[in-house]
Amino acid sequence: MDKPLKTPPPYPIASVDHALRAATILQMEGGATVSQIAERLGVARSTAHRILAMLVYRDFAVQDEDRLYRAGPVLELAAHSQSLVSRLRTAALPHLHRLVDLLDETANLTVRTGDTARFIASVECRQALRVGSREGMVFPAHRTTGGLLLLAGLSDEELDEVYAAERYRDRPADRPDLARLRAELKKLRRNGFAVNKERSERGLIAVGVPVRDRDGTALAGLSVSMPGVRYDPHRLQSLVTALSAAARALEDDLAEQR
Repeated sequence: MDKPLKTPPPYPIASVDHALRAATILQMEGGATVSQIAERLGVARSTAHRILAMLVYRDFAVQDEDRLYRAGPVLELAAHSQSLVSRLRTAALPHLHRLVDLLDETANLTVRTGDTARFIASVECRQALRVGSREGMVFPAHRTTGGLLLLAGLSDEELDEVYAAERYRDRPADRPDLARLRAELKKLRRNGFAVNKERSERGLIAVGVPVRDRDGTALAGLSVSMPGVRYDPHRLQSLVTALSAAARALEDDLAEQR
């Protein structure tokens, strides 16, 4: 499979990557223990402890009296919907695992912030040829399945604000064609699901449905991703049915948490 839209640097520094991912977890999801951070990053507890200690030193994190690490003063300046993202991820993980067991394809949960979409949970399937975890990654919203699902919930005025020309003054090539995007979103609303064919990565196809709040507002996008060589259009309806059932079950769980 070809490289994703956001290509890793030629000389990645693992320690920096781990620190940035840990900071993102604290900012977007709230508190976490050393063990939880170690598990999420796939590192030893001692490594996670050193990463968190440095974040505390630079005020990116604080440790409370229960030894739980939380976003520090630096991150709190830009904190956004910590409780919601944390609730979404916690409630979604069992459903993502069940989707993977049922479909044997990688399952994801995505939220939108402005014109970007962030993968907040990802469970890989067991197949040798598979789409890897996207957890923590950020893409342009209009290039991801979840992002499209969430953009579809916006009014024309809200969409104009998200993609206002002045926001793209320094990067005009990144601004999507709004007429084409509106047409795509209109079709998505009518169908109730999204099919993403190689928009974020060549050779990758994803199918997704929205996860809604009690009032019908789309909170997140629930999707499965697979190599294009394994996608069969005749399976689309069964994929949508499985995703829709998982989304409804997740919505019920979220409602019960209130």
